[in-house]
Amino acid sequence: MTRTSRVRFDEWTFDGGARELVRRSRRVHLSPKAFDLLGLLIESRPRAVSKDEIQDHLWPETFVSESNLAGLVKEIRAALGEDARAPRYVRTVHGFGYSFCAMAIEAARGAGTSSPSRHRLAWGPREVTLCEGENVLGRASDAAAWIDSTTVSRHHARILVEGARATLEDLGSKNGTYLGGQRLSSPMPLADGDEIRVGSVRLTFHVLAGEVSTETQNG
Repeated sequence: MTRTSRVRFDEWTFDGGARELVRRSRRVHLSPKAFDLLGLLIESRPRAVSKDEIQDHLWPETFVSESNLAGLVKEIRAALGEDARAPRYVRTVHGFGYSFCAMAIEAARGAGTSSPSRHRLAWGPREVTLCEGENVLGRASDAAAWIDSTTVSRHHARILVEGARATLEDLGSKNGTYLGGQRLSSPMPLADGDEIRVGSVRLTFHVLAGEVSTETQNG
């Protein structure tokens, strides 16, 4: 990855080339230094980046106190809605530095930040449209498919949509993710009509047929 790449994690898109941090099509402001720090941590993932390396990257040939770096990390966490005591994105490596700890995927340039796909997920009376890229299923309010059940982890599973292809993956949930009655131990492809279970909640995966033009009647 280069710092001009587009990377998706949860509902976020980090675009180094456009210098944008976007959440579900809404741009979120970061100061230039905080943006550069987040880009460095994402690029270096999952490796932890030392404070000395960060210093050389952000303030070359200039001495600044560690409080400047701590302030940038605090700014990033506030923008991402993260609690430092339970980090989902930026982890403090005590006595050393920081690391980016979320699962992230590189996104093709030119694709929409949250382009809708033909894929749907239904449970009970609810149905959500899945977007291109990562769609998290869980009890957290920021999940693409928010499932209000105590048997479901905050970030329980994800469905990764790449064009016509969709893949289901467990995210280390406590009660497991099941596809067709089988507990997942690795990512598995999804097909129209597949039954998914997260905790005690059953969901159905749907793929909509392509649009068909109206036939002209002659005579």
